[in-house]
Amino acid sequence: MNPLALYPAIALAALLTVGGFYKYGYHNGWGDRNGEMQTEIARKNEEARAKEQEMAKAVADKELQLRKANDVVNQKQTDLDRAIRAGRVRFPSASCTQAASSPAPAAGNSNQAPSQPDRAPDKVAGDSGSAESERETLRLIAEIAADGDRAINQLNACVNAYDEMRRIVNGTP
Repeated sequence: MNPLALYPAIALAALLTVGGFYKYGYHNGWGDRNGEMQTEIARKNEEARAKEQEMAKAVADKELQLRKANDVVNQKQTDLDRAIRAGRVRFPSASCTQAASSPAPAAGNSNQAPSQPDRAPDKVAGDSGSAESERETLRLIAEIAADGDRAINQLNACVNAYDEMRRIVNGTP
């Protein structure tokens, strides 16, 4: 046999041998890499679960603080409502009342109708309807203030929870 005829067969055998080794190494390398990735994924999942638990605890703490703050606001509003109903809270009265001056004489055509007030005069301060109206006004003002306090508490709790979550996720102390 001619030695030149053996070169292609030797080259093919060498190529198949190298290809086999490559496939064997690639397969083993892929398996090793896959195992390393599985281990890394499991470690990252554990870290993520720990962060999630820490975040859930932080949110629960912020919710508890918000409930406590809202309970304080509710207690203040209840106390204020009681004081308003008892008549202990009132609008400040004017310290000096002005005497009504006599109206200036009307000048103009006497054939025209005199002007009349467009509504009934306000009730006297000692009148029970006026006191009830004042209590209702005070009660509504107290309710608006309490709603504002609750909204501020909720906003502050939201901002604090956001800052806490950012700290946990970023890993800053």
